[in-house]
Amino acid sequence: MSLPPDYSNEIAALDREILKHKPNDILQFCASFFNRRLESQRAEFLLSQQHSSQQGRAEHSFPGNNPFGTSPSSGGFAKSPMQRLEEEEEGDMMASPTASSFAQAESNRARGGDQSESSFGNFGNFGNFGGFGGSSKNQVTQMPPIAGSSAPSNYNANRRVSVSAESLNPTSADNDNFTPPFHHKTEEQVSRLRSAVSGNFLFSHLDDEQSAQVLGALHEKPIPTKGIKVITQGDVGDYFYVVEKGSFDIHVNKSGKLEAGVDGLGAKVGSVGPGGSFGELALMYNAPRAATVISAEPSTLWALDRVTFRRILMDSAFQRRRMYEGFLEEVPLLSTLNQYERSKIADALETKKYPPGTEIIREGDIGESFYILESGQAQVYIRGNNAPVKTYQKGDYFGELALLNDAPRAASVISETEVKVAMLGKNGFQRLLGPVEGIMRRNDPSKLEGDGVDPLSRTS
Repeated sequence: MSLPPDYSNEIAALDREILKHKPNDILQFCASFFNRRLESQRAEFLLSQQHSSQQGRAEHSFPGNNPFGTSPSSGGFAKSPMQRLEEEEEGDMMASPTASSFAQAESNRARGGDQSESSFGNFGNFGNFGGFGGSSKNQVTQMPPIAGSSAPSNYNANRRVSVSAESLNPTSADNDNFTPPFHHKTEEQVSRLRSAVSGNFLFSHLDDEQSAQVLGALHEKPIPTKGIKVITQGDVGDYFYVVEKGSFDIHVNKSGKLEAGVDGLGAKVGSVGPGGSFGELALMYNAPRAATVISAEPSTLWALDRVTFRRILMDSAFQRRRMYEGFLEEVPLLSTLNQYERSKIADALETKKYPPGTEIIREGDIGESFYILESGQAQVYIRGNNAPVKTYQKGDYFGELALLNDAPRAASVISETEVKVAMLGKNGFQRLLGPVEGIMRRNDPSKLEGDGVDPLSRTS
């Protein structure tokens, strides 16, 4: 069976680029190549449609396969998180970037006259079912498939759509000039908010400055009663939400959008409780809301607008990866790894800080993590010896032998100064550090030194 001409042409173009640039990271190069091709093709298509009627724009899809299915929609394609759809209402050129992208009347018509919209409008986006909190209420059942996986028929219909770049490059001038919004909060509100986000995965990797910016940008949204729709399936997402208290039910309609009638919400697929979050995926990928989220009781939410979400939370992940990649290049143990292998480790590392005098590892405990010292100094102690037997500094690693040998910790490590470490859990250690396991075993001090000093770890 012969391959389609378009496919052959794209592969031939990719081959030429590879021969020209000879990239080291072939997967990243291919991904970047096709992202640029997709962006160029979509932009050309939109330009070709500028003089078409509004109806024509709504009834023609982009060339190629629509990721939402066969439903014709001028704006329902999935995009890279490095892009956004800049959507403008015909009569509202100065609309807020965080305001709902649909007029209220249009939204109500799409739901067949359903007028039970909450006072919050159409903001919010359903993201991860159940959020990332540890609440027992964050229970999720399997999401039923959406028939045809099609975008709602009114998604971006009869609207003027243009494509522009929303830079996520931490070094860009736009990001340097970005000032996040700030909503004043009482000390009591700040305390409640910190408690609400403390266990949320999306906030766990922020540094102190980024954390302060996000906490300042979040604003409280009291939900006074049961049955209020916070987000509606099929709508455009403008806000990300963190649940402080109460619970919310998640409903998915197989049609891909909220419908009128008793069963218009669709099946309940899960719930979100305190510490959970929802709404991130539509902000990241400019996709329609994937579900309807309704309050199950009086609750309290904290909302973060899409611009701040993308500028801080998404940028922080990129910055963190770049930082760790640079740091790992300086660790002699990992010098034999290639760039791709170091990138995978960088994505899996977690940062943790310890004040002076804190026990990082306790002798006799079961080993669950591997540590690389980012900054500060730490000392190693063994029972029966009051003096430290070793001092660790930046770039040193410890905790590997307990994981390699499934043995208890052989010594205690205590921070001498304020310490910042990069941690890698046991599963990630075994999966990602296989290429250097032999080096670690050869460096085992318990086999090299006769005094038994610090069999726990080794200086890189």
